[in-house]
Amino acid sequence: MNTQFNEKEISPLASIEEWEDDVLQRYPDPEATDKSKEEYRNYTDSERVDTVREFYRLNHTYQTYDFVVEKEREFLAFNKREMSIWDAVDFLNTLVDDSDPDTSLDQLQHLMQTSEAIRADGHPDWFVLTGFLHDLGKVLCLFGEPQWAVVGDTFPVGCKHSDKIVYPEFFEANPDSQDERYNTKYGVYEPNCGLKNVKMSWGHDEYLYQIMKPYLPEEALYMIRYHSFYSQHRENAYDHLMSEHDHKMFEWVNKFNPYDLYSKVPVPPDAKALRPYYEELVAKYLPATIRF
Repeated sequence: MNTQFNEKEISPLASIEEWEDDVLQRYPDPEATDKSKEEYRNYTDSERVDTVREFYRLNHTYQTYDFVVEKEREFLAFNKREMSIWDAVDFLNTLVDDSDPDTSLDQLQHLMQTSEAIRADGHPDWFVLTGFLHDLGKVLCLFGEPQWAVVGDTFPVGCKHSDKIVYPEFFEANPDSQDERYNTKYGVYEPNCGLKNVKMSWGHDEYLYQIMKPYLPEEALYMIRYHSFYSQHRENAYDHLMSEHDHKMFEWVNKFNPYDLYSKVPVPPDAKALRPYYEELVAKYLPATIRF
């Protein structure tokens, strides 16, 4: 099915981190509202606005129910590469963009910023590990996936798209918007069926969630799968699909989200000094190698 996407290779963002910086503009740190926009990447100029809009045009046009089913078939066989977590981090380091003016951190340091902020607040070690792992699904870029199928705000497919999703107007070009199976409030789902029965748009969140299901606590899996589901954990747009259990578990998603968004600082963590701690932590929960 990929072959029909003649725009598949377009990469509108200068780096995949631009999406995260755009999220910061939409959801600034409530405890740091006096921070000037200049301290974050500035998206007020037309060029940057245009690249983010183009990213979401592609994302919202091509993230269909059938597309997600296809990606599950392609990637959830976990036959791309078998490697340790440390090999995966090294692999991900090849995504560092030397032209990015906002950070010179490699992926290990970037991941440790999140996890060290969590550890400093005294959370359980599995929570710390979740912060360390949460972006590893971005290795999808290195398996040939376009940016719009790796990052971006996530949303359910198979039902009507909420107008609370960023740039909702771009869903008009999504075939599911014209498909009677998928364009109603519940679509293929039942009221309050629970998110475990709902397919989410494809990206690094869903991919890593599926990889980590055998190894991490349920709370951690919710954090991983839904940390980009802003239309729900910021706008409550999909309460009609969520179960009572989902609402309870989203308390953990809400605990995780500020660490993901607001932990970036200019002084990098000392990755060399911290590595023994993380080696022990990874070994506690994960096998020596994992299939990606």
